[in-house]
Parts: sequence; structure tokens; C-alpha cells
Amino acid sequence: MAEIAEYTEENIKTLEGVEHIRLRPGMYIGKLGDGSHSDDGIYVLIKEVIDNSIDEFRMGAGKVIDVTVKDGKVRVRDYGRGIPLGKLLDCVSILNTGAKYDSKVFKKSVGLNGVGTKAVNALSWKFSAQSFRNGETRRIEFKQGVLASDTNVIQDESKSQNGTLIEFEPDSSKGLFENYAFHDDFIETMMRNYSYLNTGLTINYNGQKFNSKNGLLDLLTETFAKDQIEPLYPIIHLKGDDIEIALTHTEQNGEDYFSFVNGQHTIQGGTHQAAYREAIGRTIKEFFNKNQELADIRNGVVGAIALNVEEPVFESQTKVKLGSRDMAPTEGSISVNKFVNDFVKQELDDYLHKHPEITEVMAKKIQDSEKERKAIDVVRNKAMTKRASLHNRKLRDCRIHYNTNHELRDETCIFITEGDSASGSITKSRNAATQAVFSLRGKPLNAYKKKQKDIYENEELNLLQAALDIEGSLENLRYNKVIIATDADVDGMHIRMLLVSFFLMYCPNLIREGHVYILQTPLFRVRNKKITKYCYSDEERLAALKAISDPEITRFKGLGEISPDEFSVFIGKDIRLEPVVIDHDTQINDILSFYMGDNTPERQNFIIENLRIDTDELR
Repeated sequence: MAEIAEYTEENIKTLEGVEHIRLRPGMYIGKLGDGSHSDDGIYVLIKEVIDNSIDEFRMGAGKVIDVTVKDGKVRVRDYGRGIPLGKLLDCVSILNTGAKYDSKVFKKSVGLNGVGTKAVNALSWKFSAQSFRNGETRRIEFKQGVLASDTNVIQDESKSQNGTLIEFEPDSSKGLFENYAFHDDFIETMMRNYSYLNTGLTINYNGQKFNSKNGLLDLLTETFAKDQIEPLYPIIHLKGDDIEIALTHTEQNGEDYFSFVNGQHTIQGGTHQAAYREAIGRTIKEFFNKNQELADIRNGVVGAIALNVEEPVFESQTKVKLGSRDMAPTEGSISVNKFVNDFVKQELDDYLHKHPEITEVMAKKIQDSEKERKAIDVVRNKAMTKRASLHNRKLRDCRIHYNTNHELRDETCIFITEGDSASGSITKSRNAATQAVFSLRGKPLNAYKKKQKDIYENEELNLLQAALDIEGSLENLRYNKVIIATDADVDGMHIRMLLVSFFLMYCPNLIREGHVYILQTPLFRVRNKKITKYCYSDEERLAALKAISDPEITRFKGLGEISPDEFSVFIGKDIRLEPVVIDHDTQINDILSFYMGDNTPERQNFIIENLRIDTDELR
């Protein structure tokens, strides 16, 4: 039995604010990342600083924000009131310090927790804050969250406008933002969203000017133009006190919403988005006064909502989902649900009565959705009957599933393989308690631009959909990890693309919520009589050749060549998985139309321009 470590008062430690942020950055900014995804931490740092400048604008102070990102460094200058000089040090370095706790000064702001700028400071290699107020200024500089210099209050010889200047460089130390890089397209999307939500504000970012006259109307208009989507009727745009909405129908299936609170993009929705979605369906149903399904009414809807809430409660420091139930924390405040529902019911109903040309198009879209749903129901019922008779023969199931309360539910996974030889090896070597196997026969259907009834009529995708239980939602998802296990050759890569396309078309949240992975299997085996090393890259192969004397090298051409005994090594505790990642802001239709559409010449040119030749393979 292992010796129990001594546990005394000396083991109890209290970390100062900066120390805690650097030790547990995920609590403050979500995931770290290297900048390759829009929700990586370095963009949260930018957002936390700009949020403060936006709050100044929303309180009527400063109509311009200058943002510069260059060589990994960020500069944000606003022209608001400026942080009070005597409290500048506290406001950027001491947790839970700020004016956002005083609702008289910041009534409906985003930065409420007194944490944001302090987190930026703590997680930066260099950070400085300078405030300009009424001819005086003060500049404070930090290094890795530790104070380096303070000018104290001095006369501002440059006679600068009032406001605040924040400059920082993320810390690239090990364990933080290693090898990070800012990507312009992600920052531009952020700036564009800020402009949509704050009409009258101008953001100058790296020489580009972002402003909006029509708020959410501009957001949907520009989104449609970018994605080459035609709305079925002019966008409905309605504004009231503390609320703005926009919506239309398109030919696409499903629903798509953009939601914001106090200027913050709530990419995971929340109480306001749920209320908006419900209110759209019920208001339109009551207007037509017919026995319509809400799903048919909302099918094809693209909508946006922006809400101002007093002291909003978010479900995390990164503020991507609203948790507030009420519009204000005061007793007797109206609920978010009632506020949104009352506005939509009144304003949207009035609009529909005044625009019969729009309601005519809307009614036809709902009828078409109803017909398509009923046709799909017929096909689905046939598919279910066929599915029952087949007993999903392609599935070798496991005993424990993700949609249960079992303590091992998070360990559940399903390997999607190509061919019987690969599935046979994995089936023999898997852990039957938590690992399932689904075997494909050849290449699956290209799901891009296929209707849902085509999926039900396709035996393989129908059975795969049933195995995962992802029809309609992820509520009954049976496996935590969906692992695509194909050969590392051209055919295997093509199958990966087809499967990922299927998930993106018919269950994008399976990818968005981090359930889809690619199994990494070794390309080489390097061994002698005493040592065996499996190598996943040429670099690992070369290292193994140096470490092993008189080596024998085997090149694995496909998964079927790997024996069950060896496979147990690759899918056990040392399994290597590459997550399939898509950002919440990524336009799925753009990706699929380029990679899976009919634009063959365009793809050929892309391949030629980006072709890399592996010289080791040519030797």
C-alpha cells in the first residue's frame, strides 16, 4: 500500500490574485490556445480590454476606439472618461476592483466582475495602462503581472484627449500562450460585431474603419452577402428600449441565431436566445391562427437579438452564455423571458399585419417545410423499420454509454472504420465496456446538398445516425468520443472528409461541442530484438533510428496491417487523438461548398498552390 503523504498547515497556501490567474488561467479566460481558433485565450484578452472601452461608449463617453495589433502586441486607446488616476493601479492589478459594481456609473455594462483587465495584466509578458484626465496623466507598467514602473500623476504635456490607453503582449512562456499568433480575420469579426451592436461607434483597427448605421440589420445583410444566401423576404428589423431584433427566412434547413447581451456576443446563447426563439414561433403561429408545428414555422429562420440587461449574470468569466433570469437584480424586475416575449409578440405581430407581401412568402415557406417534414417522416419510418430488421449489423457496441449516469460515461467512444479488416483488428483489441466499433463499406455518401430523406435512404449513414442516436439533437448521444479511424492514405483522407461533411451538415454541434476526433496510428515500427518503437511521423522515425541499434523498419500502409495485439497499444491509455475543431463563427456552408461542392477547378488550383512534396517518401 502506498505511503500516505503528510498533510499539515504548511500545505495550505493562499495565492495572491495575479499568482492565481497565472496558475489557473482557464478559470478567467477559458482555454489558452495559440490563436488558431477564434475562442482562444489571446482573443479573450483583447475582448476584455475593448469591453471596458465599449462600456465607456455605452455610457455616452467617447465615440472612437483605436485598436492596433502588430507583431504580437496589442494597443487599445479609447476617448472615454479615463480611469480615475488615483485608482489606476488598483483597477488593473487588484482583483474585484472597479466601478462596474456601481450601477449608477455603469448601468448595463459587460465587464461586471472586476476581473477582466487584471487577467490581461497577469497573463501578459508586458502590460501598461495609461489614463488621461483633464490635463493630467498617469502611466503604470507591469511585467508578468508584477509592477515595474509608475509615473504617478503628472501634467500631460501632450494635452491628449481624456481616455485610457492599454498596451499588452501576451506571455509566451511555457504553460501559457506558447507559439501564439493573432489572426486578422478573427479580430475583424470581433470588431465588426462590436460595431453592429453599438451604432454611432467607430472602431479603427489596423487602418480599417468599422461602424454600423443599422445594427443587426447590417449584421444579417453582410452575413448573407458573405455566405451567398438569399433571404426569402426583406429582413425584419425592430428596435425598442433595451432590445433589438432582426429575422428572416431562408431556403436552408434548421435555425440559426446571433445573440448578444450588453454588446457581448453570447455564442452559446442563454435565456434571452431561448426566449427569442420561442417567441418567434408562437407569435407567427398565432398570427396565421393555424395548427402549425413550431419546428415548421422556425425552419429556415436566421435571426439576431441584442438585449441590454442590468448587471447580467453569465455562466462563465468568458461571458458566452447568459444565465440571467431577470432584466435587473432588483425585486419585482420583469423576467428576461417575459420582456423578450412581450416585445416580439407586440412588434412582430404589428409588422406582419402591415406587410402582407412578407406574410405571403412566409406562409409558403412554412407550408414547404411542413411538406418536407412529412415526406421525411415517411422515409424515416421506413428506415426505422429496415433498421430494426438489420439490427445495425455494422455496429459492435459497448456495454456503457454516454447517455447514462455511469461513472465511466466520459470514457465511452466509437471507432468508425473502413472495411472489415481494420474493424476486425480494433474489435478484437478494444475495451468492450467503453469502446464500440462501426464498420463502413467503402466510401459513404457525400452529404453536401443532400436532403435529410437522402440520409435516411442511405443504409450506411442511416445506421451510423442510429448508432450515435443524434437525430435532432445531442441529448441522447451514446458515445462521448466519435473517432474516425481510417487509413492515412488518399482514400482514407477522403472518407474522413465525407464523414466530417455529414456531421457538419446534419449535426454540426457534434463537432462544435468537441465530440469528433481523428485516430492517429503509427506510420512506422522501428525495432530490434529488445526494443520496439512506434513512430507517428518522420521526426519520430529518425529519432528511433538513432536510439535503436540494428533496427528493422516496417511501414504501415493501412490499419488492416496492424495486428490486434498492436492495436491494443494504439487505442489504450496512450491513444493519440486529433480533435476536429470548428469555431462558432465559422461559416459551415463556405467550407462545405469549397471542399465538397462542384467547384473542381478551384479546388485543383488550391491543391497545386499548396502542394508539398515529402522528399523522404521519394527516396
